[in-house]
Amino acid sequence: MAKHVERRLTTILAADVVGYSRLMQQDEDGTMRGLTACRAIVEALVAEHRGRIANTAGDAVLAEFPSVASGLVCAIAVQRAMLKQWEDFPPHRRIQFRIGLHVGDVMTRDGDLFGDAVNIAARLEALAEPGGICVSAAVREHVGSRVSATFRDAGLQQVKNIADPVQIFHVTARGMERPAEASETASAPPTAPALPDKPSVAVLPFANMSSDPEQEFFADGVAEDIITALSRYPSLFVIARNSCFTYKGRAVDVKQVGRELGVRYVLEGSLRKSGSRVRVTAQLIEAATGNHVWAERYDRDLADIFAVQDEITTEVTIAIAPAIAGAELQRAMRRPPGSLDAWGAYQRGLWHLGKFNADDTALAQNFFQQAIDLDARFAGGYSGLAAAQIQAANTFMARDIAETLNSAEALARQAVALDAADAEARACLGRVLLSRGDYEGARVEAERALTISPNLAIAHGVLGGTLIFSGRPQEGLVFLERGIRLDPRDPRAGVSVNQVVIGRYYCRDYEGAVEAASRVIRSYPNHPLVYRWLAASLGQLGRTAEAKAALDRALATAPEAFDIYVRRRVPWHRAEDHAHMLDGLRKAGWQG
Repeated sequence: MAKHVERRLTTILAADVVGYSRLMQQDEDGTMRGLTACRAIVEALVAEHRGRIANTAGDAVLAEFPSVASGLVCAIAVQRAMLKQWEDFPPHRRIQFRIGLHVGDVMTRDGDLFGDAVNIAARLEALAEPGGICVSAAVREHVGSRVSATFRDAGLQQVKNIADPVQIFHVTARGMERPAEASETASAPPTAPALPDKPSVAVLPFANMSSDPEQEFFADGVAEDIITALSRYPSLFVIARNSCFTYKGRAVDVKQVGRELGVRYVLEGSLRKSGSRVRVTAQLIEAATGNHVWAERYDRDLADIFAVQDEITTEVTIAIAPAIAGAELQRAMRRPPGSLDAWGAYQRGLWHLGKFNADDTALAQNFFQQAIDLDARFAGGYSGLAAAQIQAANTFMARDIAETLNSAEALARQAVALDAADAEARACLGRVLLSRGDYEGARVEAERALTISPNLAIAHGVLGGTLIFSGRPQEGLVFLERGIRLDPRDPRAGVSVNQVVIGRYYCRDYEGAVEAASRVIRSYPNHPLVYRWLAASLGQLGRTAEAKAALDRALATAPEAFDIYVRRRVPWHRAEDHAHMLDGLRKAGWQG
């Protein structure tokens, strides 16, 4: 007989013990006694506030309340009681709860609660601070001013297995403050480090899942090489090998690792050998939420173990950096503009830059300027603003090119002055110098960037473009395509993909140029520059009708750009290359 399922609106409280595995490892019996005492306190407080315990499993508690206010007041009472219960214990022995609170529609069966509302409450609990409370916007709205508490808006957060972002608030109230701990002993664990301004990642030792102990060295080597390779990315803060390898051989909680090392992302993996083949799996996890950002599996023949190690290291590294960049963009977009720090404003600028249209490019300039205003020592704000100004001038004709070159060069040089080892700043300066027609200066800066960070996509793109416009298009295409391969989602890719079309045209591979232009148009249907090169390529191939249609589209999409690039010559186009372009356009039907 089917069990009866009931639906109703309710307030859900989810609580979980902080560092439960660590506490059990230190003192199993003492922790169990402490947990039993804590559960008795929680059960009494839930009943006092007219709630009901729906489930207790391990170190977790799930309860429901008839009103939102009673649920929040109970949560505050629980955290106050926990502080009092453990005030005489050293910090590393205390039991602390994280609590999440949400109101929503649930299903009940035999007293158990199910549904998205329960899942959201559990995710909110994971986002709460130790000894803290995290609530949804629905709770905040229902409570209003009826509960004496402070609500700190933490913006929209994407949580695991929930399609839409959830706006969250951290709650504090009188009596929840942790007392001063001047008497803490030296044996207490150190305070968890704060998250750095830029995305931070820890690479844990890869687990050897095979029966061959010799593969332990291979697993360690892969993890160590990935740490080294990621350390070359200027946009990442990478935890050193010694700190990461303290977790070797331990069953770890990724959220705990994130808190202990002060990182936003954790990479973990495993290795399994079978015969002459090896399988390596890797997964990148957002520590605070447990969300999987990226995962991949690599199967290789072990004929040359060092070559395999290098190959897997490279593949993992070039996949992780763009994955983190994408996650950071989404994270920044979930936060209200007024609550952004310099890094968040920079990420918002990159997002708008990648939309590749005039309006978003203008917004990108605003966000990059906001990043500079928030932190005048952050090189990314200056290089981002320089890139946005160049895009506004060279692509969308929204700024005077000559004036922009002066402004953008000053910004890019300021970025380099702030951090001479910032490969992205070097690459940006290279792009500005290329726009001046200074091929040698642009090449030097791009090569410096690649020396610092060999897998930096934007540096490959700048070097590729420089070689193309300086008369070495075949070499330039290799670097351009490598850059696109390294980071196909780079917000600045709109420039590189169009330069592939130009490179093919300069190589007189007109069929290849048409094919590349078609790919650009699929991604950027209103790209203001690509139709001109499509028209010239089709003209060279004698496909007159198609060439005339592309020429009309070029004139209609961006007449001002057509005038500047065709009737005049921009500084980075050599005279012979400009003449070659005009030849194709005349064959397409242009009468100039």
